[in-house]
Amino acid sequence: MQTYATLTPIDAPKGCAVALGYFDGVHCGHRAVMDAAVQYAAAHGCAPAAFTFELPEGQTLKGGRILSAAQKHARMADTGVEICLEPPFEMFRALSPEQFVQDVLVQCLHTKAVFCGDNFTFGARAVGNTALLRKLCAKYGITVEIVPMAQYGGQTVSSTRIRAALEEGRIDDANAMLGAPYAIDWPVTHGKGVGSAKLGTPTMNQNYPAGTLQPCCGVYITRIRLGGRWYPAATGIGRRPTVDSAADAVVTCESYVPDFCGDVYGEAPVLEFHKYLCPVRKFNSMDELAALIHRAADKSKAYFAAK
Repeated sequence: MQTYATLTPIDAPKGCAVALGYFDGVHCGHRAVMDAAVQYAAAHGCAPAAFTFELPEGQTLKGGRILSAAQKHARMADTGVEICLEPPFEMFRALSPEQFVQDVLVQCLHTKAVFCGDNFTFGARAVGNTALLRKLCAKYGITVEIVPMAQYGGQTVSSTRIRAALEEGRIDDANAMLGAPYAIDWPVTHGKGVGSAKLGTPTMNQNYPAGTLQPCCGVYITRIRLGGRWYPAATGIGRRPTVDSAADAVVTCESYVPDFCGDVYGEAPVLEFHKYLCPVRKFNSMDELAALIHRAADKSKAYFAAK
Protein backbone atom coordinates (compact mmCIF):
# COMPACT_ATOMS: atom_id res chain seq x y z
CA MET A 1 0.00 0.00 0.00
CA GLN A 2 1.34 3.41 -0.99
CA THR A 3 0.83 5.96 1.79
CA TYR A 4 0.89 9.73 1.27
CA ALA A 5 1.39 11.81 4.41
CA THR A 6 0.29 15.13 2.92
CA LEU A 7 -2.47 16.53 0.71
CA THR A 8 -1.07 15.92 -2.74
CA PRO A 9 -2.44 14.75 -6.09
CA ILE A 10 -1.80 11.02 -6.31
CA ASP A 11 -0.91 9.04 -9.41
CA ALA A 12 -4.15 7.30 -10.39
CA PRO A 13 -4.83 7.83 -14.11
CA LYS A 14 -8.15 5.97 -13.96
CA GLY A 15 -9.24 7.55 -10.69
CA CYS A 16 -9.97 6.02 -7.27
CA ALA A 17 -12.70 4.31 -5.33
CA VAL A 18 -12.21 5.89 -1.89
CA ALA A 19 -13.07 4.62 1.60
CA LEU A 20 -13.53 7.52 4.02
CA GLY A 21 -12.90 7.45 7.78
CA TYR A 22 -10.44 7.70 10.65
CA PHE A 23 -10.33 3.89 10.83
CA ASP A 24 -9.05 3.69 14.39
CA GLY A 25 -8.79 -0.05 15.02
CA VAL A 26 -9.68 -1.00 11.42
CA HIS A 27 -12.60 -2.92 12.92
CA CYS A 28 -15.11 -5.03 10.98
CA GLY A 29 -17.26 -1.96 10.23
CA HIS A 30 -14.24 -0.16 8.78
CA ARG A 31 -13.32 -3.28 6.83
CA ALA A 32 -16.79 -3.37 5.28
CA VAL A 33 -16.30 0.19 4.00
CA MET A 34 -12.88 -0.66 2.57
CA ASP A 35 -14.13 -3.94 1.11
CA ALA A 36 -16.85 -2.03 -0.75
CA ALA A 37 -14.28 0.38 -2.20
CA VAL A 38 -11.99 -2.48 -3.22
CA GLN A 39 -14.84 -4.35 -4.92
CA TYR A 40 -15.96 -1.24 -6.80
CA ALA A 41 -12.41 -0.57 -7.94
CA ALA A 42 -12.04 -4.12 -9.26
CA ALA A 43 -15.33 -3.86 -11.16
CA HIS A 44 -14.65 -0.42 -12.64
CA GLY A 45 -10.92 -0.52 -13.34
CA CYS A 46 -9.88 2.18 -10.88
CA ALA A 47 -7.58 2.18 -7.85
CA PRO A 48 -8.82 1.14 -4.38
CA ALA A 49 -7.94 3.93 -1.96
CA ALA A 50 -8.65 5.28 1.50
CA PHE A 51 -8.68 8.78 2.93
CA THR A 52 -7.87 8.95 6.61
CA PHE A 53 -5.75 11.26 8.76
CA GLU A 54 -3.11 11.40 11.44
CA LEU A 55 -3.62 13.15 14.78
CA PRO A 56 -0.78 14.78 16.74
CA GLU A 57 1.15 12.33 18.92
CA GLY A 58 -0.69 11.64 22.15
CA GLN A 59 -4.05 12.78 20.78
CA THR A 60 -7.05 10.70 19.70
CA LEU A 61 -10.64 11.41 18.80
CA LYS A 62 -12.41 9.58 21.64
CA GLY A 63 -9.79 7.71 23.64
CA GLY A 64 -6.43 6.00 23.47
CA ARG A 65 -5.21 4.72 20.13
CA ILE A 66 -6.17 1.09 19.56
CA LEU A 67 -3.47 0.36 16.98
CA SER A 68 -0.08 1.80 16.12
CA ALA A 69 0.25 3.52 12.75
CA ALA A 70 2.11 0.49 11.39
CA GLN A 71 -0.63 -1.90 12.54
CA LYS A 72 -3.34 0.37 11.13
CA HIS A 73 -1.63 0.48 7.74
CA ALA A 74 -0.98 -3.27 7.69
CA ARG A 75 -4.64 -4.04 8.39
CA MET A 76 -5.81 -1.55 5.78
CA ALA A 77 -3.48 -3.10 3.20
CA ASP A 78 -4.87 -6.55 4.06
CA THR A 79 -8.29 -5.43 2.76
CA GLY A 80 -6.81 -4.70 -0.66
CA VAL A 81 -6.54 -0.92 -0.36
CA GLU A 82 -3.60 0.17 -2.51
CA ILE A 83 -3.47 3.93 -1.87
CA CYS A 84 -3.79 5.69 1.49
CA LEU A 85 -3.96 9.47 1.70
CA GLU A 86 -3.25 10.27 5.36
CA PRO A 87 -2.45 13.94 5.97
CA PRO A 88 -2.17 15.51 9.42
CA PHE A 89 -5.60 16.55 10.72
CA GLU A 90 -4.47 20.17 10.98
CA MET A 91 -3.84 20.25 7.24
CA PHE A 92 -7.53 19.96 6.32
CA ARG A 93 -9.56 20.55 9.49
CA ALA A 94 -10.52 24.10 8.42
CA LEU A 95 -11.82 23.09 4.98
CA SER A 96 -15.51 23.61 4.39
CA PRO A 97 -17.47 20.59 3.12
CA GLU A 98 -17.36 22.10 -0.38
CA GLN A 99 -13.59 22.59 -0.15
CA PHE A 100 -13.10 19.06 1.18
CA VAL A 101 -14.84 17.54 -1.83
CA GLN A 102 -13.04 19.82 -4.29
CA ASP A 103 -9.54 19.78 -2.76
CA VAL A 104 -9.37 16.25 -1.36
CA LEU A 105 -11.72 14.05 -3.36
CA VAL A 106 -11.45 15.73 -6.76
CA GLN A 107 -7.99 17.26 -6.94
CA CYS A 108 -5.98 14.83 -4.79
CA LEU A 109 -7.72 11.48 -5.28
CA HIS A 110 -9.44 11.90 -8.68
CA THR A 111 -12.37 10.15 -7.05
CA LYS A 112 -14.90 8.11 -9.03
CA ALA A 113 -16.79 6.74 -6.01
CA VAL A 114 -16.69 7.18 -2.24
CA PHE A 115 -17.71 4.77 0.53
CA CYS A 116 -18.46 5.53 4.18
CA GLY A 117 -20.66 4.61 7.10
CA ASP A 118 -23.91 6.48 7.76
CA ASN A 119 -22.31 8.32 10.69
CA PHE A 120 -19.57 9.87 8.53
CA THR A 121 -19.05 13.62 9.00
CA PHE A 122 -16.65 15.98 7.25
CA GLY A 123 -15.72 19.63 6.84
CA ALA A 124 -14.82 22.21 9.47
CA ARG A 125 -16.53 21.46 12.81
CA ALA A 126 -17.93 18.26 11.21
CA VAL A 127 -20.86 20.15 9.69
CA GLY A 128 -21.10 17.84 6.67
CA ASN A 129 -23.09 14.60 6.76
CA THR A 130 -23.81 11.85 4.25
CA ALA A 131 -26.74 13.74 2.70
CA LEU A 132 -24.50 16.75 2.00
CA LEU A 133 -21.76 14.44 0.74
CA ARG A 134 -24.17 13.02 -1.86
CA LYS A 135 -25.22 16.50 -2.93
CA LEU A 136 -21.68 17.86 -3.29
CA CYS A 137 -20.31 14.76 -5.02
CA ALA A 138 -23.14 14.72 -7.57
CA LYS A 139 -21.70 17.92 -9.03
CA TYR A 140 -18.58 16.02 -10.04
CA GLY A 141 -20.25 12.76 -11.03
CA ILE A 142 -18.87 10.95 -7.97
CA THR A 143 -20.87 7.94 -6.81
CA VAL A 144 -21.60 7.86 -3.06
CA GLU A 145 -22.29 4.54 -1.33
CA ILE A 146 -23.31 4.41 2.34
CA VAL A 147 -22.20 1.07 3.79
CA PRO A 148 -24.46 -0.45 6.50
CA MET A 149 -22.95 -0.31 9.97
CA ALA A 150 -21.55 -3.62 11.21
CA GLN A 151 -23.37 -5.21 14.15
CA TYR A 152 -22.14 -7.29 17.08
CA GLY A 153 -24.26 -8.43 20.00
CA GLY A 154 -27.24 -6.52 18.64
CA GLN A 155 -25.40 -3.18 18.66
CA THR A 156 -23.35 -1.17 16.17
CA VAL A 157 -19.64 -1.94 16.18
CA SER A 158 -17.57 1.10 17.14
CA SER A 159 -14.10 1.96 18.35
CA THR A 160 -15.69 3.14 21.60
CA ARG A 161 -17.17 -0.34 22.23
CA ILE A 162 -13.85 -1.97 21.38
CA ARG A 163 -11.99 0.28 23.83
CA ALA A 164 -14.50 -0.60 26.55
CA ALA A 165 -14.10 -4.33 25.86
CA LEU A 166 -10.31 -4.12 26.05
CA GLU A 167 -10.38 -2.06 29.22
CA GLU A 168 -12.70 -4.62 30.84
CA GLY A 169 -10.68 -7.67 29.79
CA ARG A 170 -13.33 -8.86 27.31
CA ILE A 171 -10.74 -9.79 24.70
CA ASP A 172 -13.13 -12.19 22.90
CA ASP A 173 -15.60 -9.36 22.31
CA ALA A 174 -12.86 -6.95 21.24
CA ASN A 175 -11.41 -9.43 18.75
CA ALA A 176 -14.84 -10.24 17.32
CA MET A 177 -15.51 -6.55 16.67
CA LEU A 178 -12.01 -5.92 15.32
CA GLY A 179 -12.36 -8.84 12.93
CA ALA A 180 -8.83 -9.91 13.88
CA PRO A 181 -6.94 -10.36 17.16
CA TYR A 182 -6.07 -7.19 19.04
CA ALA A 183 -2.31 -6.73 18.66
CA ILE A 184 0.56 -4.43 19.56
CA ASP A 185 3.94 -3.92 17.92
CA TRP A 186 5.78 -1.73 20.42
CA PRO A 187 9.60 -2.01 20.50
CA VAL A 188 11.12 -4.53 22.90
CA THR A 189 12.92 -2.67 25.68
CA HIS A 190 15.15 -3.65 28.59
CA GLY A 191 13.37 -4.40 31.87
CA LYS A 192 14.83 -5.01 35.33
CA GLY A 193 15.86 -8.59 34.59
CA VAL A 194 13.60 -10.10 37.26
CA GLY A 195 12.25 -12.76 34.91
CA SER A 196 15.69 -14.04 33.98
CA ALA A 197 17.49 -13.62 37.29
CA LYS A 198 14.84 -14.59 39.86
CA LEU A 199 12.06 -16.48 38.10
CA GLY A 200 13.72 -18.43 35.33
CA THR A 201 11.20 -16.96 32.90
CA PRO A 202 12.93 -14.29 30.77
CA THR A 203 10.36 -11.86 29.40
CA MET A 204 10.07 -9.43 26.52
CA ASN A 205 8.99 -5.94 27.55
CA GLN A 206 6.75 -4.04 25.11
CA ASN A 207 5.45 -1.24 27.27
CA TYR A 208 2.62 1.00 26.12
CA PRO A 209 3.50 4.51 24.89
CA ALA A 210 1.54 7.56 26.06
CA GLY A 211 -1.67 8.15 24.14
CA THR A 212 -2.33 4.49 23.41
CA LEU A 213 -5.11 2.39 24.85
CA GLN A 214 -3.90 0.00 27.54
CA PRO A 215 -6.06 -3.11 28.00
CA CYS A 216 -7.21 -4.36 31.38
CA CYS A 217 -4.36 -5.37 33.66
CA GLY A 218 -4.08 -9.13 33.84
CA VAL A 219 -2.55 -12.27 32.38
CA TYR A 220 -3.31 -13.18 28.76
CA ILE A 221 -2.82 -16.00 26.30
CA THR A 222 -0.92 -14.39 23.45
CA ARG A 223 1.25 -15.27 20.51
CA ILE A 224 4.20 -13.32 19.13
CA ARG A 225 5.81 -13.23 15.69
CA LEU A 226 9.59 -13.58 15.84
CA GLY A 227 11.86 -14.29 12.90
CA GLY A 228 8.92 -14.97 10.61
CA ARG A 229 7.36 -17.53 12.98
CA TRP A 230 4.53 -17.40 15.53
CA TYR A 231 5.29 -18.53 19.09
CA PRO A 232 2.78 -19.14 21.91
CA ALA A 233 3.32 -16.74 24.81
CA ALA A 234 1.93 -15.64 28.15
CA THR A 235 1.67 -11.89 28.67
CA GLY A 236 1.17 -9.94 31.87
CA ILE A 237 0.04 -6.32 31.97
CA GLY A 238 0.24 -4.64 35.36
CA ARG A 239 2.35 -3.14 38.13
CA ARG A 240 4.03 -6.43 39.17
CA PRO A 241 3.03 -6.24 42.87
CA THR A 242 5.07 -9.32 43.79
CA VAL A 243 8.38 -7.77 42.69
CA ASP A 244 7.62 -4.04 43.08
CA SER A 245 5.32 -2.93 45.89
CA ALA A 246 5.83 0.82 45.35
CA ALA A 247 2.59 2.77 45.07
CA ASP A 248 3.90 4.56 41.98
CA ALA A 249 5.21 1.43 40.22
CA VAL A 250 4.87 1.65 36.46
CA VAL A 251 2.57 -0.60 34.47
CA THR A 252 4.53 -3.00 32.28
CA CYS A 253 3.64 -5.37 29.45
CA GLU A 254 5.84 -8.47 29.64
CA SER A 255 5.65 -11.65 27.61
CA TYR A 256 7.17 -15.02 28.42
CA VAL A 257 7.85 -17.03 25.26
CA PRO A 258 8.80 -20.54 26.42
CA ASP A 259 9.96 -21.89 23.05
CA PHE A 260 12.12 -18.94 22.00
CA CYS A 261 15.62 -17.89 22.96
CA GLY A 262 17.28 -14.90 21.35
CA ASP A 263 18.02 -11.19 21.48
CA VAL A 264 15.16 -9.07 20.13
CA TYR A 265 15.87 -5.78 21.91
CA GLY A 266 15.00 -2.86 19.66
CA GLU A 267 12.79 -4.97 17.41
CA ALA A 268 9.03 -4.42 17.21
CA PRO A 269 7.41 -7.87 16.93
CA VAL A 270 3.66 -8.23 16.58
CA LEU A 271 2.04 -9.56 19.77
CA GLU A 272 -1.56 -10.82 19.45
CA PHE A 273 -3.93 -11.13 22.43
CA HIS A 274 -6.27 -14.14 22.33
CA LYS A 275 -7.59 -14.91 25.84
CA TYR A 276 -7.79 -13.18 29.22
CA LEU A 277 -6.78 -15.64 31.95
CA CYS A 278 -6.77 -13.89 35.32
CA PRO A 279 -6.09 -10.59 37.09
CA VAL A 280 -2.67 -9.56 38.35
CA ARG A 281 -2.21 -10.14 42.09
CA LYS A 282 0.53 -10.21 44.67
CA PHE A 283 2.00 -13.64 45.50
CA ASN A 284 3.67 -14.68 48.75
CA SER A 285 6.82 -15.83 46.99
CA MET A 286 8.71 -15.71 43.72
CA ASP A 287 8.11 -19.45 43.35
CA GLU A 288 4.34 -18.90 43.31
CA LEU A 289 4.69 -16.18 40.68
CA ALA A 290 6.97 -18.37 38.55
CA ALA A 291 4.44 -21.20 38.79
CA LEU A 292 1.67 -18.91 37.51
CA ILE A 293 3.81 -17.81 34.57
CA HIS A 294 4.59 -21.42 33.64
CA ARG A 295 0.92 -22.43 33.93
CA ALA A 296 -0.10 -19.54 31.71
CA ALA A 297 2.56 -20.49 29.16
CA ASP A 298 1.39 -24.10 29.19
CA LYS A 299 -2.20 -22.96 28.60
CA SER A 300 -1.03 -20.81 25.70
CA LYS A 301 0.80 -23.72 24.07
CA ALA A 302 -2.25 -25.96 24.50
CA TYR A 303 -4.57 -23.26 23.15
CA PHE A 304 -2.64 -22.80 19.93
CA ALA A 305 -1.95 -26.50 19.52
CA ALA A 306 -5.71 -27.09 19.59
CA LYS A 307 -6.28 -24.37 16.97
